[in-house]
Amino acid sequence: MSRAALLVLADGRFPAGGHAHSGGAEPAVTAGRIKDAATLETFCRGRLHTAGLVAAGLAAAAAAGCDPLLLDDAADARTPVPALRQVARRLGRQMMRAARATWPGPELDALAAARPRGAHQPVVLGLAARSAGLAPLDAAYAVAYENISGPAAAAVRLLSLDPFDATAVLAHLAPDLEQVAEQGAEAAARVATEGLDALPAASAPLLDISAEAHAAWPVRLFAS
Repeated sequence: MSRAALLVLADGRFPAGGHAHSGGAEPAVTAGRIKDAATLETFCRGRLHTAGLVAAGLAAAAAAGCDPLLLDDAADARTPVPALRQVARRLGRQMMRAARATWPGPELDALAAARPRGAHQPVVLGLAARSAGLAPLDAAYAVAYENISGPAAAAVRLLSLDPFDATAVLAHLAPDLEQVAEQGAEAAARVATEGLDALPAASAPLLDISAEAHAAWPVRLFAS
């Protein structure tokens, strides 16, 4: 295992398409739920413990060698909103392109062939981590971090928020991120004996509603 690969996978400059998505921050800013660093931190903490936890479990399970097609179905079941399913698969397709170019392997090739329109992004990220020789916990960390770093970066553009303040938000959330990554990896480890129901299925109804509304906006800065 090369832990340095985790730095590459979690780097915001990794060409996986995340820069075009706000993770729900754009509609939250428009609605006034994010207006400064304090409210950004509240938003990111809520997202981390719901959507982030689900993603961490899926990514860790994929990195552990669980069947990615079954995990993709499990991701669908945990993503009730069509707009978010579409976003997850679009991001998964871009992640697949980047992963196959960076850490090519037969498992990534097989998933790409089985899901030509894209598998859910956390599943692809987990498989990419596996191809890179990373552990399930590493995959959980990477996807959990992506779930909060995306909204934080988007808030800088949407609010002209000081980048130092946005980075401080991520630092404040480090204990929560560690908790979520560990919970996701622990859940993934139970899949072998308990089945896919062991994976987290936390929900964030306001994120779901906002995503569906945001998808219909005629003008927007971010794709989601």
